[in-house]
Order: sequence, then structure tokens, then C-alpha cells
Amino acid sequence: MHRFFNIFLLCLLFFIAFSGQFCLGEEVETISPEAISADKQYQQAKFYYNELHTNTSLGNSRDNWLNGVRNFRKIYLAGPKSEYAAPSLYMLGRMYLKMYKRFQVAVDLQESLSYYRDVSALFPEDRLADDAHYAVGKIYLEVKNNPQKAAIAFTRIIADYRNGDMYPHAADSLKSLSKNHDIPLPDAMLQRSYLENLTNVLPVKYWSSDDYTRVAINASGPVTYQETLLEKNGDQPRRLYIDFQESYIDPRYRSPVPIEDGLLKQIRTGQFTPEVVRVVLDIESISSYKIFSLPDPFRVVIDVRGELKAAAAEPSKRVPKPPSDIMSDSLISQSDDQADETIIVLEDFKKKAVNAKAVAASTANEDPPLSTIQFSLAQQLGLGVRKIVIDPGHGGKDPGASAFGLVEKDVVLNIAQKLAPILAEETGAEVILTRSSDMFIPLEERTAIANTNDADLFISLHINAHPSPKVHGIETYYLNLTTNAEAMRVAAFENATSTHQMSDLQDILSDIMKNSKINESSRLAGYVHNSLCSGINDINGYDFKNLGVKQAPFYVLIGAEMPAILVEIAFITNPSDSDFLNKDKFLNVIAGEITEGVQSYIHSTTASL
Repeated sequence: MHRFFNIFLLCLLFFIAFSGQFCLGEEVETISPEAISADKQYQQAKFYYNELHTNTSLGNSRDNWLNGVRNFRKIYLAGPKSEYAAPSLYMLGRMYLKMYKRFQVAVDLQESLSYYRDVSALFPEDRLADDAHYAVGKIYLEVKNNPQKAAIAFTRIIADYRNGDMYPHAADSLKSLSKNHDIPLPDAMLQRSYLENLTNVLPVKYWSSDDYTRVAINASGPVTYQETLLEKNGDQPRRLYIDFQESYIDPRYRSPVPIEDGLLKQIRTGQFTPEVVRVVLDIESISSYKIFSLPDPFRVVIDVRGELKAAAAEPSKRVPKPPSDIMSDSLISQSDDQADETIIVLEDFKKKAVNAKAVAASTANEDPPLSTIQFSLAQQLGLGVRKIVIDPGHGGKDPGASAFGLVEKDVVLNIAQKLAPILAEETGAEVILTRSSDMFIPLEERTAIANTNDADLFISLHINAHPSPKVHGIETYYLNLTTNAEAMRVAAFENATSTHQMSDLQDILSDIMKNSKINESSRLAGYVHNSLCSGINDINGYDFKNLGVKQAPFYVLIGAEMPAILVEIAFITNPSDSDFLNKDKFLNVIAGEITEGVQSYIHSTTASL
């Protein structure tokens, strides 16, 4: 039966050839395009093209393919503006590409690209224009191995043929190029309705010390994420990775950056799939971790605790790595300084390394004179208040509250700069400011600064505000859940968010705060607040009002691993309070009374041991 079919096919070809309607070989003359209709000619040329595919003996001859090329070229030349002009050019591009793949003649590939480009250049409104662009992109991607030029061709479809049938194919190709070759998606594609839920993951920031890491991952909007902890496998330590669904990260943010010291070794960020961004934390060791998200702008914060390395540096000398923007690439598979320290251990407290600056050098064998070792009371008893972090709120692009010519960010920085030397002198502790100038620091970074410096106390300074100029006074906060409407209002203002979002946050906090030092923070808040109230109440002419110690979900206190409080010093919107905030004498009293409160807390705690 197969034989009869071949005979029938040859007869049919002979009949067509004999009729002179198109070429079967070089010796056969073709009828001019004017002799028959363009439609019939085009259909006959397509028929011959198909025969070159199905008839092995016919298709194995490059000369026969060239005859087929002449058929389409004659149709185009006979009517360069006819409805068959663009299809003929497109078929020429297709035929030369088939010829290149079959006969490996380099000029055929160039002819194919040339004809495909002619389609889109000469007939940009034709239905085949986007097909031609797509064909050019596929040639550069699959044949010439040039993904950059392929992306240019696919991007033309995204930009100019939004309603074309090749748009989804071009979009899929660009997403694959973005994943596999770090080529950015075009803006026009990101704005398309069917991709409107694609969230941009922004550069990752991190703060790391020997046993603690905080990572903040910002995004252009809320995103669903899921974390996975990979257990240790051979020499590979435990790793934590987070997958962000329906997300995209620009290729410039994908290059991994190794970290030379600290718990965190490397952060790798990549386009795991066209719609999933994966962030991998390569960490020395992971003993515990917490993940939570914050709104406006949306960001995911990861706190990781690891085992302290046996050869960890002396805490007082440790210099944590500064915050860094991470640019990362596709993953996407998967000291002995004891001579300089004195360790005092008390039950129910962590071991704390006490910095004895006057201890003799390691080359000396005898103990130094006791008179040369300067310990505070807290250090002698092992409480370990060696470092205190003071956080002047707001700064830079975030001015905080303002009224009567005063700006919150400037007032609290002034207070912090007055407080730091007094606190250091009176307590013997090292005092660190989260900012010493008018610079913007995200709220999650402020807590990270305290954690990476192994701070023992954290105090955030703010000035209050209220819609009513009659409201005045001082109040002090610590982190906790609350149903108090006024506390929620203050927290929403300081967090730069809404009270509705603050209410949603409380569900997250209920788990985070299980291991927070709420009781110690409450005690610290009480001592500092009482000292402030006592000192300010003695100022002549000041209409003082004690608004009490309160609790609320402040972002800046979330994740603090030490007693942490936020002090709202007076109301900038109250004329009397604002007038005093403009006086150095008043600010000096504030600094002195906060110091007194901290000292009272330290002494009270050590006395209770």
C-alpha cells in the first residue's frame, strides 16, 4: 500500500510540474506570478514547502529547497504590497532556517534572520510581525546562543504587540531568560494585568555578629512567603531559605556576597522559578530563628540565633559588620582571648564576659593590682550591663513630629548626644548611638544594631504629638500587646503605619514575644519613667503631667534581646512642652534623669540577686 501511495504522489507531482505552476527542479520553468492568482500561487508554494518536509528524496537536495525559496520570492516581488507579501517573507525566513539546520550553511542562517526582520520592519501592523520578532528571538536563543539579543527581540513583542498571539510566549521566554541568565524583565511586562500580582523583591539587608543575624527583605508590596530549614548534611551546616510567591527580583540584586565574619556566611537571592524568588541564608549554625513581616513598606524580618563560636572575639571589642545591601544570583538548587576576660557566673543568668581593661598583658604571669581594675557594681555582681544602646528616633527623610519651629528628629538627637557621655560616666558602660547625625535608619535596623553589639539595655527616644494642643506630659513604653486606643495611636504614629495594621501585627507579636524580656523591660521602663517624673516635676514653671508607663507594639522594640523601652518625652504639639524642649537646661535634666533611672534599675536588679 505504501508503494501505491508513493506512485500516486509522484503522479500528482508530475501533473503539477507539467502544468507549469511552480518549480520542482532547476530544469522546470515556472509560470510568472501574473499568470495565476496570488492566492493559488501562495498555496502551491506552501504545498511544495510541505513536500520538502515529507518527501525525503526531495528534501535532501539543497537545490530543491532553493527552488522553493524562489517560489515565495517571486510572489513577494510580484506584489510587494499585497496581502501575501508579508506571509511570503515570513516563509522565506522559515525556509532558510530549515535549510540551515539541515545543511549547516552559515549564509542560510543570516538569510533567515534578514527575512524575518523584513517582515517586522516592512509590515509592522501585519499579524505575522510579532511572530517574526519571536522567530528572531528563538534563533538568537537556541541557535546563536545569545540570550541578550534574544531578550531584545522578545521585548519588542512586549512593548509593541500587547494584544498579539505571541505576547504570552514572549513573556514566558523573558521570564525564563530572567531566571536562567539574569536578564531584567521589561517594565511594560511588569505592568501587564495578568502579571499585576508580581511583587518586586528588593535588595536584602543584613546585620550579623558571632551568634546573631538579622536579615530584612523588602518588597514592593505584601507577598506570601514560606520558610524551610534544611538540616545539617555532612559538612553542610543547617540552612534557612525563604520562598516568596508571585515575586520577581531584578538581576542586579542576585549576585551573592560572602561575609567574612559573624554568624551569617552568605546570602543568596535568585529567581528560583519565573514566579518564585528564593532567599537562602548560609549560616555557621542555627539554634533558633523567628520570621515576621512589617508593613509600609512591606518587609520580612528574619532573626537567627546560632551557637557562639568557641573562639569568639571579646564582646567589648567585637565590631559588627555594618548593614549591607545584598545583590545575589541564582541559587538555585540548594579566639582564644580568655586572658583578657573575667567570667562571672550567677545562677539564672547568661555567662557574661566582663571587660577588665587593666588586666595584665598575656605575657605577664602575675595578677594585676586590684586597684587598677575598674568594675561597676553591676559588673562586679555579674549582671553584665556593659553596653547601652541609645536610639534617637526618626532622622533623615523621616522628620517625626513637628510644631512651633521644632522637629522631633533634631530634638531627640540633641538629647541623645547629651545623654551618652553622662550615662557612660555614671554607669561605666559603653554607650552606642544608633545614629549620631541626621540620617535615616529603618526601625528594624535600630534593633539589629543593639542585638549585633550585644547590648544589655536599649532606650529609644521620641517626642510625642497629639491633634489637641492641650495634651501634654511624659509617658514611657515597653513592647507588649495592648487594647489601649491611645497607646495604639502613639505606636501607629511612631511605626509610620495605621492603627488597623497595628491590630493585625498583634497576632504576629503574640508568638514573637514569648522569649522577649517583657518583665525586665517593664521594670526598666518603671525606673526611668519615675526618675523622669521626679526630676521634671521640680522644674519651676513646667506644667508637668505623668501619663504613666504603658505597653504597645512598637516596631523598633521587636526582636530586642535585652530590656528595651521607648520614652515619649513631652508633646511637641503642646505650646508649653514645646517651649521647654527648646531649652538646653530642660534637655540636660532629661538626660540626667534617664541616667538616674538606668542606675536605679541596675542597682535594684543587683540588690535582688
